[in-house]
Amino acid sequence: MNNNSKVLALKYRPQTFDDLIGQEVVVETITNSIKADKIPNAYLFTGIRGIGKTTIARIVAKTLNCSNGIENKCKVKCDNCDSIASSNHIDVLEMDAASKTGVDDVRDLIEFSRYGPTSAKYKIFIIDEVHMLSKQAFNALLKTLEEPPEYLKFIFATTEIKKIPITVVSRCQRFDLSRIKSSELFEFIKKIKDKENGKVTDDSLKLIVKISEGSVRDALSLLDRALLSLDENTELDLNAAQKIFGYFDKSQLIDLFELILKGEETKVINIYRKIYDQGVEPKVFINDFLELLYYFKNINSLTLESTNFSLNDEEFLKIKSISNKIESDVLVLFWQFAISSLEELDIVSNQHLSIEMFLIRLMHLQSVKPQKKIEPEAEKIVTNQIEENTSSNKIIDQIKNISQEEKNKPQAQTEIKAENKILINSFDDLLLVCSEKKEIKLKYELEKNVNLVKFEKNRIEISFNDSLDKNFVKDLSSKLFEWTAERWIITFSKTKGEMSVKEKQLNNKKLLMDRVKTSRAYKNIIENFPDAELIDVKLRKDEGQND
Repeated sequence: MNNNSKVLALKYRPQTFDDLIGQEVVVETITNSIKADKIPNAYLFTGIRGIGKTTIARIVAKTLNCSNGIENKCKVKCDNCDSIASSNHIDVLEMDAASKTGVDDVRDLIEFSRYGPTSAKYKIFIIDEVHMLSKQAFNALLKTLEEPPEYLKFIFATTEIKKIPITVVSRCQRFDLSRIKSSELFEFIKKIKDKENGKVTDDSLKLIVKISEGSVRDALSLLDRALLSLDENTELDLNAAQKIFGYFDKSQLIDLFELILKGEETKVINIYRKIYDQGVEPKVFINDFLELLYYFKNINSLTLESTNFSLNDEEFLKIKSISNKIESDVLVLFWQFAISSLEELDIVSNQHLSIEMFLIRLMHLQSVKPQKKIEPEAEKIVTNQIEENTSSNKIIDQIKNISQEEKNKPQAQTEIKAENKILINSFDDLLLVCSEKKEIKLKYELEKNVNLVKFEKNRIEISFNDSLDKNFVKDLSSKLFEWTAERWIITFSKTKGEMSVKEKQLNNKKLLMDRVKTSRAYKNIIENFPDAELIDVKLRKDEGQND
């Protein structure tokens, strides 16, 4: 294949240790061990995708078998290195464990290892994605891995180190490859862009670095895509790059965030719709919003360099200025709602509308007093308060009122006359009120699917079974507030709790039937009617509980 026809990730794949970036410690350790002739039986390289695990494995294989020695590092033409680079060396076998996972494949490997190298110093087995091997395959490999012949070396690569048995890991020299630093990756792809005579701005390259998340292969693939997207005489600027990769200008999000705090609902929705029209997916929007919340919360402890090209100078200073006007509690609440909305996107049919409602909800959060200690059901309570407060037509300046609420703030709840309040002091009281108020569905859930753990003043702790309705907590909280004019906290417990009301009834019935079966009357009936079967027992009213 013509080298120029290759994708950039293959065309510029490192061939020697000198070509690698971001893995200096690993390179130095391996080089020193080879120079000192203290070569391990097996190498294990682990890390995220696209940072050089398989590439380093091949370079190690070339270094071990290079005819010119490690000092020359293949600078002089070498048949062994050329064959390994083209994956056709007879003594270097590269295997993909994802397609060969069985114990028979490993046995064939071990059988092949009994014969010494043909033309090289070492026979080397490179196994990529080694975590895909079966348990039996790992067990078959153990003995050979611990005491292989002197000429045999193993090199493993994996993205899932936790899936490899510890007995295998302990027999290898492990190297954890780190993500490539943003500055290093930027300089690397900039050099490749120059070699390819590509016209790409530095801001566009920084966006590629951000999206690639420290993966060299991802960065090169994105650069390849960017270079192919425009004509040769057209320069790829940031706006064009954002459209190609589905990202949007961070300054738009900062402006939107500022308008959220001011309560400018119309402007917020308009800005979001412009972002959506750019082709930005709702999940990408929420994730970028979460990232922005992180910067607002921690901007005073960050530097521009530590944001990994996510922000430019102007955006960094603007976030720093706005963050001084926002209470941390508000940012924490925003974070909780953003996470909740991210989960919600998986169950709604129109994600676009869900994001708009999410932004509207944020604009009404100022009327809720954040608690120092957030209970498990705090979000549900806050949501109820927001729904009750949305009826107010007044737009509130949040930046001004976060630290100081308006003295004449309108009441969120309609006053409830004292004489209409209902006292609920026990679980039985709650069931009785449900019956009186004809809340049949709520009573059914309480009796059948709820196990009481603890009942206290304005607090109910329960466990539940899988049949509990998903809106149970919201419905019960709403009704309790309506009946008692007080807020109730309903929490879920890992403790099993008491038997449900229905379980108690069934248990009592079973005990009663067992007691009846020991009576003389029952025995007489069975003697006269052997096929008879006891299906129910009812106490007579005059017998009461003393029967």
